[in-house]
Parts: sequence; structure tokens; C-alpha cells
Amino acid sequence: MRCLRDFLQTAQQSGVAIGHFNVSDLVLVKAVFAAARELNVSVLVGLSEGEREFVGTRQIAAFVRSLREEFDFPIFLNADHTHSLAKGIEAAKAGFDSIVFDLSALPIEENVRQTKQAVEAMKAVNPSMLVEGEIGDIGTGSEIHESSPDLSKGLSTPEEAKQFVESTRVDILAPAVGNMHGMLRSMVRGETKKRLDIERIASIKRAARVFVTLHGGSGTDDEDLRKAIAAGINIVHINTELRVAWRHGLEHGLAKQPDEVVPYKILPSVVDSVKQVVGSRLQLFNGRHVGHGT
Repeated sequence: MRCLRDFLQTAQQSGVAIGHFNVSDLVLVKAVFAAARELNVSVLVGLSEGEREFVGTRQIAAFVRSLREEFDFPIFLNADHTHSLAKGIEAAKAGFDSIVFDLSALPIEENVRQTKQAVEAMKAVNPSMLVEGEIGDIGTGSEIHESSPDLSKGLSTPEEAKQFVESTRVDILAPAVGNMHGMLRSMVRGETKKRLDIERIASIKRAARVFVTLHGGSGTDDEDLRKAIAAGINIVHINTELRVAWRHGLEHGLAKQPDEVVPYKILPSVVDSVKQVVGSRLQLFNGRHVGHGT
């Protein structure tokens, strides 16, 4: 099996992006894996520090590795939004394929200094691990927000991106380009969409010359996502859309079988609900035609 870097390079050459989906239970992993296999496209599953704490860092690494090996399928594992070196080393030792070392809340000089140290430390443990650094402000929390924070002041610039990448030697950059973690209630209802600064993405890509990730992809306008990928985005993160689908699927499963107590009889509707969202996003990211209802 080729490594994640190879698949990212292939995606970049083909003008497509790899979908990254956050998971915090077996149901979500099953849904993401099933959707990716059906479309035969590589995929990343990611877990934040909180999600890793719930599932188990070494346990999820063993599980994803077993899927990759048994099915000879390119499913990769990312340690999403990691805020300390200790947690980063833990993920590196567990065999994660990539890590988001996120110190974007710190002043840029401090972010650069600590990220540079982290890149060296984690690659000493796991040389093939890809390290992603983050700059700018994209808000916090993959959840439903009542109101949108003003993120315009925290947008990343091409100069900042170039300096950050050159100083830290990160493999992947996560900039702030109009994206935001979580979704507004109006986005869940489908009334509004997030919009991206496509020109900024293209300028940052030219300046940084590394793989670029779009965090907070949930609720983003489809056409903006297509343009963002064409402008140089290589990985798109989706979390809140899956969480909403997970909940809807669970409510549907319980309502359909109000007296059922067997988890594996209730949970298939959750798998189906999440798989539908993942499938439509993977089609979009891979330049395939997306059917009605996405």
C-alpha cells in the first residue's frame, strides 16, 4: 500500500481532493469506509483530542490499520487538532498517518517556534508521518452555533503562509480562508451556506507550495468547494455534517423500532444516514457528478 503522501500527490495532479471525515465511534468508521469503497476513492478518517480520548488512540489506529490491510484499501488516519506535543507523540507512536498540530490560537511567532519543534520530534518517532500546521482563525468546535463569529480579522495571508511553511517545515498547511468550524442552525436547515475566499486560497497555495487543507468544510457551498479544490485545496474536513446525520439516523432507528434493544439492529440506519453524506461529499471532492439531494 502506497503512503498518504503518494495519494495526496496523485490527488493534486488529478485536481481532486481527499475527503477527511471525523469519527468517534465504530458506526462512523463503518459508514466512511463503506462510502469510500463504493466509490473506490482514498479517504482520511480523523479524530480530535476529545474523539481520541473517547475511542482510544492506539485502538482506533489498530482498527483502521486492520481495515487497510484486510481490504487492501487506502483508508488513512489523522490526529486532528492536536494542541500539545505529548498528544502528538502519542499519535506518532500509535502509527497515525498524519497529524494536525494546531497552535493557531497562539501568536504567530510562538506558533512557528513550537510547530517547528513538534515537526522534528514527531518525525523522529514516525518519519513517514505527515505534519500539518495551522495559521489564522477558523473558530472552534464542530457543533451547531447560534451565531457566526467575525473571522475576517483572522484570515491568513500568502506572506504569512510562506514564512510559516519555510520556518516550520510542515508537510501540510491549514489556512483561514473564510472557512469556519461547526455550522449555524440556518446551515443545518439548508437556508445558508459558507462561502470561501477562492483568490486567497490560490495565492496561499502559490506562496506556500505544500499540500493545503480546508478545515470546517461542513455547510460550505458546493460550487465554492469545487473552486477551492481547483485553487489548490488537497484535503477537505467534514465533521458537523456527519454528527447531524448520525443523530438523525439514530432518532430514525429508535422511532422505527421503539421496543428494540439490540444495538446492531438499531444502528444500521445511522450507518446509512452518515454514509449518504460521506458519499455525496466524496463524489464532489473527486469531481464526480453528485446526485440530487446533497
